[in-house]
Amino acid sequence: MSQPVPPNQPQQPYGGQPSEGNPYAAQQPAPSAPTGNPYGAQQTPPGAPTGNPFAGEQQPGQFGGGAPFAPAPPARNNLGLGILTAVGTAIVAAVLYGVLAGSIEREVGYAAVGVGFLIGFAAAKVGGSSPVVIGASAVFAIGAVYLGQLVGMSMILSDASGLSFSEVFFDHFGDVTKIWKEEADFMTYLFLALGPIAAFGGARKAD
Repeated sequence: MSQPVPPNQPQQPYGGQPSEGNPYAAQQPAPSAPTGNPYGAQQTPPGAPTGNPFAGEQQPGQFGGGAPFAPAPPARNNLGLGILTAVGTAIVAAVLYGVLAGSIEREVGYAAVGVGFLIGFAAAKVGGSSPVVIGASAVFAIGAVYLGQLVGMSMILSDASGLSFSEVFFDHFGDVTKIWKEEADFMTYLFLALGPIAAFGGARKAD
């Protein structure tokens, strides 16, 4: 004889706890479902750069974080330009020396030294400290002092004769040189010697 089938029992909700009312009130969220902000706990992958990826970049042209190498200045060895500079400086210095000597009607030793120094310094500054440039500076220094003395004497003769400076210096240049030889003394030749000596000093100072 068959047994009577008991009536269906109410199913229990998940977790084994009875629920009243809404049968889904006690359901727990699935374990795999994300909660909260899904990006809040993201970790940086290993090896990925952090912060500003350009913060540590070096500037172009730098090696090891230092400044770029500056090119070395070119060597000054232009003999021709140095000699031309000595010629031009000698002409200008001779005129200035002559105007000074003619204005005060006497020669000044410091002026002769300045003439030679200026020629040697300018020539060596442009053409370098080559013996050729220094030797040319010394020769042109002698010529500049001599020409300056002639310019000064021509100015004095121009005032005494009433002629213009150009007439005395260019039209009677032979007479001017003759008077210079007659009037030359120890100091005149000393000033001529001071010119090349000062030119050597000026060339050494330009290095």
